[in-house]
Amino acid sequence: MESYQSGSNVLFILLGAIMVLAMHAGFAFLEVGTVRKKNQVNALVKILTDFGVSTVAYFFVGYGIAYGVHFFSGVDTLMEKNGFELTKFFFLLTFAAAIPAIISGGIAERAKFNPQLIATFMLVGFVYPFFEGIAWNQAFGIQAWLKATFGAEFHDFAGSVVVHAMGGWIALPAVLLLGARYGRYTKDGRISAHPPSSIPFLALGAWILAVGWFGFNVMSAQTIDKISGLVAINSLMAMVGGILVALVAGKNDPGFVHNGPLAGLVAVCAGSDLMHPIGALVVGGIAGGLFVLMFTLTQNRWKIDDVLGVWPLHGLCGAWGGIAAGIFGSQALGGAGGVAFMSQLVMTLLAIAIALVGGIAVYGSLKAIFGLRLDQEEEYEGADLSIHKITATPEREPNW
Repeated sequence: MESYQSGSNVLFILLGAIMVLAMHAGFAFLEVGTVRKKNQVNALVKILTDFGVSTVAYFFVGYGIAYGVHFFSGVDTLMEKNGFELTKFFFLLTFAAAIPAIISGGIAERAKFNPQLIATFMLVGFVYPFFEGIAWNQAFGIQAWLKATFGAEFHDFAGSVVVHAMGGWIALPAVLLLGARYGRYTKDGRISAHPPSSIPFLALGAWILAVGWFGFNVMSAQTIDKISGLVAINSLMAMVGGILVALVAGKNDPGFVHNGPLAGLVAVCAGSDLMHPIGALVVGGIAGGLFVLMFTLTQNRWKIDDVLGVWPLHGLCGAWGGIAAGIFGSQALGGAGGVAFMSQLVMTLLAIAIALVGGIAVYGSLKAIFGLRLDQEEEYEGADLSIHKITATPEREPNW
């Protein structure tokens, strides 16, 4: 029976890892559909190579920092419990690799390729696992202090703060250090619209992400005995809340409609195992509205050229999710309890601080040493031709 149980756990978490791996195709196509046609190939190559670099960084460095586990031992040791620790690494790697996938959408269309790969290694190897260890592995005694002070540890079931807020807030310094795309904002205050190149690709990316998210959230139980149907239904309700509010607030704009479910899902990750489904619907709805409002503000009023809106979507909705778990997870609002609002608030703010410091340090250093962005001519030509020497639809090249 023990062998059967461990085998079931391996299969369970492996299926989760595969579903979250598939989400990276969602990140890719969401970016492909949002950027201009001359940058579509770059989006695809960037997400895939970032995943490769993330795997190496997390395997050799990051996983050890977060959990104190390394794989420098014999295969007989690694095969214990049907290789559960290996598949757990695979699952958590797909979370870690979401950090550069999130950032990719913010810095799209004007970032150099190789400096971003270096940034990916540093972020997934050092910055992300530093906070991951604090939140999910009791590092530095911060969780114990929160429990002693406020009565409950910080609760983030599937990564609203650990993954999404971290990714979004790391992306913000990168976007600001890069500066806006050439021609996006004119000196006389006008804004040049850069509409999505392909709504079908954008929608495909959103759908792939939405489906894979049920592996992201449900399989965060990590063992089959802890699986909860509540997590699945809360994810569904938050997704729907995000869709409907973004539809209304975004005035039928397809970009907002397809990012709405993602905003809701980002926000529900933290408390998906605690909230009542009605609470999850409200949390997702607020996230959908928050994304529309803040995306519009950042692009139009503050003139921050965050191409996919990753800071509003992941940074702000992720932070909202961490705080929302402390509100809607409480028994007073129909939740399961066992959470403290102040613990959620303190740790969410700590995550933002670590993300900002890490983002400024990594991208600031890279800007000083290598430079972060393509020159004006390369950007005008597009990242596809400038970096990869081919476009997504090569009508411009000779037909051999």
